[in-house]
Amino acid sequence: MNLFDLSLKLNGFPIKEARPVLKEIQILNDEKFKNYIENQRTTIVNYHLKHNPFYQSLFKDAQFSTWNAVPIMTKRDLQHPLVNRLSEGFSEKNVYINKTSGSSGDPFVFAKDKFCHALTWAVIQDRFGWFNLNFNSSKQARFYGIPLDKKGYYKERFKDVLSGRFRFSVYDLSDATLENYLKKFKTTRFDYINGYTSAIVQFAKFLEQRNLVLKTICPTLKACVVTSEMLFEDDKQLMEKQFGIPVVNEYGASELDLIAFQNPQDEWVVNSETLFVEIIDADGQVLPYGEEGRVVITSLYNKAHPFIRYDIGDIGILSKESTFQKPLLQKLIGRSNDIVHLPSGKKAAGLTFYYITKSIVEDDGNVKEFMIEQLDFQTFKIIYVSNQELSNQQTKTILKEIENYLEKGLYIIFERQPRLKRSQSGKLKQFSSLLNKI
Repeated sequence: MNLFDLSLKLNGFPIKEARPVLKEIQILNDEKFKNYIENQRTTIVNYHLKHNPFYQSLFKDAQFSTWNAVPIMTKRDLQHPLVNRLSEGFSEKNVYINKTSGSSGDPFVFAKDKFCHALTWAVIQDRFGWFNLNFNSSKQARFYGIPLDKKGYYKERFKDVLSGRFRFSVYDLSDATLENYLKKFKTTRFDYINGYTSAIVQFAKFLEQRNLVLKTICPTLKACVVTSEMLFEDDKQLMEKQFGIPVVNEYGASELDLIAFQNPQDEWVVNSETLFVEIIDADGQVLPYGEEGRVVITSLYNKAHPFIRYDIGDIGILSKESTFQKPLLQKLIGRSNDIVHLPSGKKAAGLTFYYITKSIVEDDGNVKEFMIEQLDFQTFKIIYVSNQELSNQQTKTILKEIENYLEKGLYIIFERQPRLKRSQSGKLKQFSSLLNKI
């Protein structure tokens, strides 16, 4: 029985109607596809200009003229009551409602009309199908957080049953807990792993310490799909080695759709069917393929709520090999608010610290996880979980590398903790700056 499709139908999401629409888009040739995108962009802008007073207030011109003149939306623009942002004909009773995780510092509640949400699931099912995974029949090992309140907890557990998945909590990643997770893999015919990158990496390290390959324990495994957090190349290699299956990088946003998904050829394919993705500079100008900038996304089908030229808060690059129909994400660098501001005035990506410390502190397997906080312009804290404290030599090496990569005169605090603080959803933020809170 197709329980997953049935659950979508019972909630009013017309998945059977959405799939043919997606297929019709996918069979278009290059020229017709470009026309489709341009027409759909115009259609969604004009729809919201006609039916959405909130969007009208953001739009400076009374009429839609050229695409580049369409205003760029930010998350802070959307921090108003949802009822004030919905289009005419939509209410909180006839839309899909959810909220963002708040990892960008600007959380908000959003809505999708039900057909748009069904299209979202059609795209997700299509991409997972690249690896012969079926939401109605494939068993998922899910490394995610879960609400701790009674109602939220049982709601998620019920959804797990309908979706054919078993949830492994990411709040406790001790060896004893991971040992129990391993036992579950021995007795369950899982088809794939899905969840937060950092938690799944921890499971791979656990297997490495025991010299185990997961596919020999659970032969039915086909793939591992990681999401929500940065995937580093050496972590990917570790997971593929210890799991014995392909590791697939997913990039998505709850308020939009699945944004990009790696195919079996290891290309990070951007969703061009239901989204239009642009890379822009600091002045809002569209950058050519191959250049780094802010990721701006348009939801082509959401009539309930406008997400048009929406600055998602990420920094990325579209490959020079991209086409209108098949854009390729070359690199996702991180969140635009995860920027290191140094005393000299220099700026750097927050992940610079992560790259500097990662190879050093993980070299001997002592350090399990770590994260970096910027406390003020000169002070940074490296918080880590380990079997033993970092040696003087290790901390000296890290300090030297920080000088090489960034600048001299920075004050670094090393703090060992029994576990790292995750968000309520279970995500791990690898770098965070407190400067905007000072």
